[in-house]
Amino acid sequence: MTVLGIAPALPLHAAGKYVAGAYVVFVLLILIYVTIMAVRLGRMERQLVELNRDLARRDETMTTDPERERDAGGDPDARREPAPMSGAGRPGDSPL
Repeated sequence: MTVLGIAPALPLHAAGKYVAGAYVVFVLLILIYVTIMAVRLGRMERQLVELNRDLARRDETMTTDPERERDAGGDPDARREPAPMSGAGRPGDSPL
């Protein structure tokens, strides 16, 4: 004997309301998900446009100002000190 054989079945006229309700809930969840994704995509596109605009403005400034480019000396990251590694101290330092 199986569990399905023991469980009482709902008559079709009573089960139809529950099936329709489940479909409505499912479709609403899909619509909410699509709406959230559309909002996130729009925000990401706006940020990308702004980032491209800032990059173009920076490139335009660098090419129109040769004095500034010469003073920069090439790679701006080359003049920075390296950041200390987390958890790594000077030789001889022990976490114990």
